[in-house]
Amino acid sequence: MTQFDEFIEVKGARVHNLKDIDVSIPREQLVVITGLSGSGKSSLAFDTIYAEGQRRYIETFSAYARQFLGSLERPDVDKIDGLSPVIAIEQKTTSKSPRSTVGTITEIYDFMRLLFARASDAYSYNTGEKMVSYSDEQIKELILQDFEGKRINILAPVVRSRKGHYRELFEQIAKQGFVKVRTDGEIKDLVKGLKLDRYKTHDIEIVIDRLKVDNSKDNEKRLAESINTAMYHGDDVLLVIDQDTQESRYFSRNLMCPSTGISYPNPEPNNFSFNSPKGACDHCNGIGELYEVNINKIIPDDSLSIKNGALAPHGPEKKSWIFKQLETIAQRYDFKMTDPFKEIPEEAKQMILFGGNEKFSVESKTLGVTRNYNIEFEGVANFIENQYKSAETTSLKRWAKNYMDKIECPVCEGTRLKKESLYFKINNKNIAELAQLDIIELFDWFNELNEHLSEKQLKIAEEVLKEIKTRLQFLLDVGLDYLSLNRSSKSLSGGEAQRIRLATQIGSQLVGVLYILDEPSIGLHQRDNDKLINSLVSLRDIGNSVIVVEHDKDMIERADYVIDIGPRAGKHGGKIISIGSPKELKSHDTLTADYLNGTKEIEVPKTRREGNGHILELKGCTGNNLKNVSVKFPLGKMIGVTGVSGSGKSTLINETLYPILNAHFFNGVKKPMPYKSIKGLEHLDKVIDINQSPIGRTPRSNPATYTGTFSEIRSLFAKIPEAMIRGYKPGRFSFNVKGGRCETCQGAGVRVIEMNFLPDVYVECETCQGKRFNRETLEIRYKGKSISDVLDMTINEAVEFFEHIPKIHRKLKTIKDVGLGYITLGQQSTTLSGGEAQRIKLATELSKRDTGNTFYILDEPTTGLHFEDIRVLMQVLNKLVNKGNTVLIIEHNLDVIKTVDHIIDIGYEGGKGGGKIIVEGTPEDVVKHKKSYTAKFLQKELH
Repeated sequence: MTQFDEFIEVKGARVHNLKDIDVSIPREQLVVITGLSGSGKSSLAFDTIYAEGQRRYIETFSAYARQFLGSLERPDVDKIDGLSPVIAIEQKTTSKSPRSTVGTITEIYDFMRLLFARASDAYSYNTGEKMVSYSDEQIKELILQDFEGKRINILAPVVRSRKGHYRELFEQIAKQGFVKVRTDGEIKDLVKGLKLDRYKTHDIEIVIDRLKVDNSKDNEKRLAESINTAMYHGDDVLLVIDQDTQESRYFSRNLMCPSTGISYPNPEPNNFSFNSPKGACDHCNGIGELYEVNINKIIPDDSLSIKNGALAPHGPEKKSWIFKQLETIAQRYDFKMTDPFKEIPEEAKQMILFGGNEKFSVESKTLGVTRNYNIEFEGVANFIENQYKSAETTSLKRWAKNYMDKIECPVCEGTRLKKESLYFKINNKNIAELAQLDIIELFDWFNELNEHLSEKQLKIAEEVLKEIKTRLQFLLDVGLDYLSLNRSSKSLSGGEAQRIRLATQIGSQLVGVLYILDEPSIGLHQRDNDKLINSLVSLRDIGNSVIVVEHDKDMIERADYVIDIGPRAGKHGGKIISIGSPKELKSHDTLTADYLNGTKEIEVPKTRREGNGHILELKGCTGNNLKNVSVKFPLGKMIGVTGVSGSGKSTLINETLYPILNAHFFNGVKKPMPYKSIKGLEHLDKVIDINQSPIGRTPRSNPATYTGTFSEIRSLFAKIPEAMIRGYKPGRFSFNVKGGRCETCQGAGVRVIEMNFLPDVYVECETCQGKRFNRETLEIRYKGKSISDVLDMTINEAVEFFEHIPKIHRKLKTIKDVGLGYITLGQQSTTLSGGEAQRIKLATELSKRDTGNTFYILDEPTTGLHFEDIRVLMQVLNKLVNKGNTVLIIEHNLDVIKTVDHIIDIGYEGGKGGGKIIVEGTPEDVVKHKKSYTAKFLQKELH
């Protein structure tokens, strides 16, 4: 066995802040890389090891395939030996498409489609009867048996409940040699000129044969030929009618309702896919939701006149073709543009909103002339809908969306599927009903399914059922029992998305792969942490290497091997300061070891704040899984909202409370989830939501631009004497404006190589070497530094550099205070982690003057933070509360929970088992609760 079979050898890694490090990572082990935020963990795991693995993978492609991909830059490392194929499971990689769901990502829904195509029973959507299908031989036997001795007509249905006169159809049928048709229950001769009332709906069948049924050989042969002919003309459906009693019966080669004759095509997996034209609801195209124009948003105040802006999309009267048209409509319907909208005649309102085409004449009494007018008006509501559907620019679409509401599709009722697809059932449930169940309920349903299937169905479904149950078990193993398969991937948190991908990878049962994960414990309650760690252990046990970038204490202690990077962050990090088993790690003198040993800890406050005595009270919340929740938020305190994943924390805070506050203070348009009432808003003057969404999605966005510091720095550079002599304005120092920037990369510093079926890759611009600006701009220097040098400074360096310029210094100081002194001013926002982006937002808010009556909402601010970083963050948040503000934190991290003043614990379980408030009060009050999972784990922290 060579050394490379046992270790991944990294030699001379210098990516980002790594200091030429050498490291041997044992293969087929669970390895945790830990250290302060910004110390270089991701640089080693993702930007060195994973990047090299991806580059080598592309090297294996043919030269033809590589020409479309471009070449990947080799990471700055001397060599890496012993590298297996690499799969990275990051937080940012889920699809944001509305067509992507938990079911499609995990492929469970694909297996369910196969199951329904092979083992389901079809039912008629008209009568609810079980659908039947027959072979031609079976049809012949049934007719001989059920109609023996009777005189029958065999008919081929060609038109079912449709309007028209059908003269051409009758001529065509006559040319084929048929002499009679049955129209609307009456048999008629096919005479020349036969036609029906074109405005009524009709049923038309061709009379194929009329015969008496007996068991003679000739009769059987004639019957078989008639059946074949009827099936050909009737599109695999025929109708048999008893001539004496007029009793009728349908037969079909396809699935068919025996009473009404409606038929379904034989099911294929695509019939159950909302991403295929065969299965998707035609009305919403398989999305399940639609945007519908809301008349109340178009006319928010009907006491206003059109002249004064009753029509919100167009505002007060101005010179434009719309208002000319409206004046013409006013003439036609005899109202004035100054009349309140509510007093305008109803027909005029209909014309204004929904349009029309009308000619009219007006006689001028003074001139004695009659003028003819022609109104062709699209209608304001129709115009908005058409702009939403077909506008070429996103800004126009966004404008139209302001006057529309998102509604559930009224045709498929949000199931996304065609009506026929919903009438295929297994054990009385259709595929959409199964997709709505929580994973835990779905798993139980599949476990009991064998008892409800026939032997034939069991034989067909055996392998598919095994795949479905295995994959569902993996989702349960990573603590996602509260999700449902129809949950949109857009609505998943970073941690949930990562754990879904992890479950999918476990399901694929690959061996000999190197998995790299980025903080999979995000958003996971301590209760479910063991499940996650066991999943990673099982990945290791089947023969894979697992590297996890993680700060979680339990994960570190369960690892086989720990690599601690530090000693500090940014330029002061990038070295390996400790390596070995968790036990060995604890004996070393590092920050991580200090927190694991208990030498250092985030202290529990000796007293809890009393608050300012005011309360914000929210009543009757019923969004998602919330069970009519009413809750009181004491103001002037730090509030922690806790509970297992999926218990309803985000629904209560992010989807209900925040939209209410945002609409009240800033006219936010997001509609809150259903609630009854809110009291106490007068005690607050603004709300600030600090979430983990990126501060920008392109390399052009960075901490300097986001915080507004860059505008001040550009103004400073424009005031330098040399810049003033050359006539440079602040825009010269912007990389988003022509003039001062490098035009090869248009100021981005990098060029994007589109990788088609892999993530895009950014390579340094060869003209400016990543400096973003042209040579002339870089000649302007402040204290010896060009604008590019300033962007390359770390926040710590910039704080000293700009200490005499208060406007810039204050903003930079707050970024440093939240523990981000190691990032550079111009660091591309695409390279920032979710936690770093959140802290930049926090710093931006901190640098503003606070009023002491602000309500801050933070969603898991400890993401990506080492124990030491959490301590620094809590100091900052405590300063905010000490000034009288209210800080609400949604969090699982016990170091944060133990330091808050007031806890609101939601549960007991996730999904349908959650949505209730279990306990409220100080941490000391909460730990007394016997059934709360949070209380059980918090007990150990409040020793």
